[in-house]
Amino acid sequence: MSVTIISVGKLKEKYLKMGIEEYVKRLNGYTKIDLVEVPDEKAPEQLSDAEMEIVKKKEGERILAKIPQDAYVFALAINGKMRSSEQLSKDIENCMTYGHSKIVFVIGGSLGLHDDVLGRANDLLSFGKMTLPHQLMKLVLVEQVYRSFRIMKNEPYHK
Repeated sequence: MSVTIISVGKLKEKYLKMGIEEYVKRLNGYTKIDLVEVPDEKAPEQLSDAEMEIVKKKEGERILAKIPQDAYVFALAINGKMRSSEQLSKDIENCMTYGHSKIVFVIGGSLGLHDDVLGRANDLLSFGKMTLPHQLMKLVLVEQVYRSFRIMKNEPYHK
């Protein structure tokens, strides 16, 4: 069983790096976890719809190149399905039970994910209607993956 988190952009903030490293260390007792960063596409602050589409397409191509063919993919999207921590744990456990040894979570850049990436996803996951910085989302996601494994094992942590 392996879990990969693919995200757009390089994480720079030390406090976020430290938090993510802590949860990755904790997860090593449960599963192999890889964090993959793909470069974000440089673009001016003001973009037309067509320019936004080009940026998302280029980032999407970089993401898709990192997803193994046999992976089960959760794409993070505002219009995805909101779940409780218990439900996410159950969904990850179901992947493991039904032969998906590779699970990939995808976090898009500041403009979101291209339709090609959303189309490749097996499931769309939402953490709510609020917009969060994608760097912060990585920390939240890795914590929830850790929490999911603790729930699966009936271990104390989840309250």
